Amino acid sequence: MEVGPDPAEVGRARRWARSRLAGSGIGDDEPLAEILVLLISELVTNAVVHTGCPAVLRMLFGLGAAEAGTVRVEVADSCSRPPQPRRSAGDDTGGRGLELVDGLADRWGWKREGAGKSIWCEVDRCVVPGAAVPSPALPVVQVLPSGLTPGAYPA
Repeated sequence: MEVGPDPAEVGRARRWARSRLAGSGIGDDEPLAEILVLLISELVTNAVVHTGCPAVLRMLFGLGAAEAGTVRVEVADSCSRPPQPRRSAGDDTGGRGLELVDGLADRWGWKREGAGKSIWCEVDRCVVPGAAVPSPALPVVQVLPSGLTPGAYPA
């Protein structure tokens, strides 16, 4: 999905995500859907507010076995500036986007993409007891600016 450099686009991205999730069999009321919509909201907000550039939102399903796979969200923009994580004070009304991503995603990071960058995160679906644990379908590359501590590292 192409996203314009306008904060109003964040709502459109959330609606698009809910539609894609429903089409993949993930119900709107499932915790996974709520987490993914929040992650998308934060990453798209960062792209449109902090870069002033258009962005592209991608959501990839089934990175592994159907029920135990991983959902990957990517937001790519044409700004080459790396993401700048902040530590917000308790009364700050903003600046928590990457903190939320770090706390909610199973893995996340960013990579150079063309003249810009792509910020990605992954959320693992619930593993069904007795099901095989999926192996990643995509190589995971995590390049982080100094001082950033991601939540989980891929193997």
